[in-house]
Amino acid sequence: MGPMSIEDSFYAVRLATSAEDLTAAQRLRYEVFVAELGGDGPLVDHRKRLERDAFDPHFDHLVLVDRRLDPAGLDHVIGAYRVMPGDRRAAAGQFYSESEYDLGPLLASGRRLLELGRSCVHADHRGGASMFHLWNGLADYVLERGIEVLFGVASFHGTDSAALAQPLSWLHHHHLAPPEMRVRALPPNRLEMALIPVDALDRKAAMAATPALIKAYLRLGGFVGDGAYIDRDFNTTDVCLVMDTGQMSARHREFYIRKVGQGAGQG
Repeated sequence: MGPMSIEDSFYAVRLATSAEDLTAAQRLRYEVFVAELGGDGPLVDHRKRLERDAFDPHFDHLVLVDRRLDPAGLDHVIGAYRVMPGDRRAAAGQFYSESEYDLGPLLASGRRLLELGRSCVHADHRGGASMFHLWNGLADYVLERGIEVLFGVASFHGTDSAALAQPLSWLHHHHLAPPEMRVRALPPNRLEMALIPVDALDRKAAMAATPALIKAYLRLGGFVGDGAYIDRDFNTTDVCLVMDTGQMSARHREFYIRKVGQGAGQG
């Protein structure tokens, strides 16, 4: 992965290279998605405080480590992202997102796909250079593999559609994916996103209620699929983000300068 700046030399971003790296990433995910955001799942280990699922073995795990911390203590991973190239879909049985979205347009495109998920940063390291380094590491991964389309579910905390009406409606009216990339949320947990007419939207309120990570994808030229998905296990309302890497290449410099994308986590 790319070089770190001198001022942040205690950070290193890499693919998980050991059992300790993966376990530490799953422990960080527990602290963010379970302890902080109230999520759960069939393979979550509450005794060991590990958030994991059946898809983990098929993903690469991009980890941001604090090199001042001993890996044996399993707290050295302070940021994580998991990524799965499309050529692993057959072995995994499906993409993680396919339990929530019909990915037909992406699967039919013939383009090189990469699913993103479980993006999180330790609470003590948010707001600084951590997400900046994770996104640089992701950009390196994408370029090295010739990835053409990034996608994955990202979450709003909670399942109250009325509370989320402004941001969901704003996303639908202003950032809906073009037909060739327009994945669709599946029933029975599908939630229509056009909850407020376009002329009644409050942009300021919508943006204030939108997680920073989702806004980061939008700044890079990302879109959302048709419909949101209520994930009661994770206590979230999910949207599926899709992004053409050509759009990302054109916009990434502005994104990196602003260092946006410092929210709690992405499912």
